[in-house]
Amino acid sequence: MKPVEFDYERPATLDEALVLLAQPNARVLAGGQSIGPMLNLRLVQPTLLVDITAIEALRETSREDGTLRLGACVTHTAIEDGNLRDVTNKAMASVARNIAYRAVRNRGTIGGSLVHADPAADWLTCLSTLGADVIATGAAGQRRIPVASFVKGAFETDLQQGEILRAVSVPVLSESAKWGFYKFCRKEGDFAEAIGAVLQDGDTTRTVLGATNGPPLVIDGPYSDEAVRVAIDAQPDMDAYDQQVHFVAGKRAAMIAGVRMA
Repeated sequence: MKPVEFDYERPATLDEALVLLAQPNARVLAGGQSIGPMLNLRLVQPTLLVDITAIEALRETSREDGTLRLGACVTHTAIEDGNLRDVTNKAMASVARNIAYRAVRNRGTIGGSLVHADPAADWLTCLSTLGADVIATGAAGQRRIPVASFVKGAFETDLQQGEILRAVSVPVLSESAKWGFYKFCRKEGDFAEAIGAVLQDGDTTRTVLGATNGPPLVIDGPYSDEAVRVAIDAQPDMDAYDQQVHFVAGKRAAMIAGVRMA
């Protein structure tokens, strides 16, 4: 199939983009790795496509107040190749390296992945575990939203009409932080059937299970098999197979991190 007819604009500034996005049925184009196939299949039918890749502010990075701020159009490859200041002891680089294929990583963006809100996407689980925030900007001003609550369901986010995801704010980890990330796929490059991630950094210990049928499952506190089982059992849409692969993903992430099992 081919897309329906639409108009195309490539603004040079964020203000210009926000004006365009205020139009009815306007959609954002960043890396295009998700929206491209959706356009061809007519799963989305915008009347206006706003290409934000020329906006320099969306590619900038900066370190401030104990966080690394990544513009929404920073690519997976830029993170994988270490072109940015690493504040996560290479945790983000290791996740980026295993996203799909190099051709996808060259174009795909961290902001585009989060806004697409596919539950099986790596950044959603990774950044929820790291305690990252997204920074959304619109005509009403700027909002900071924890990644863990930014996604409301499969392909559904907290972005309001006319808003754009401007940046992602990632906390700086200490040198002693422990990190584990495990993704179960049928074959290399596939979307995950289950993801587990564990972080232990000072007083912060968090386990997150991704590739669910909605937002990631966030379990605060020391890792324990019992806590993971309770979180999984509370999901009414998981069958026995889904429950087991998610449990194993969480446990393997904890083993990779080397955290103490409660």
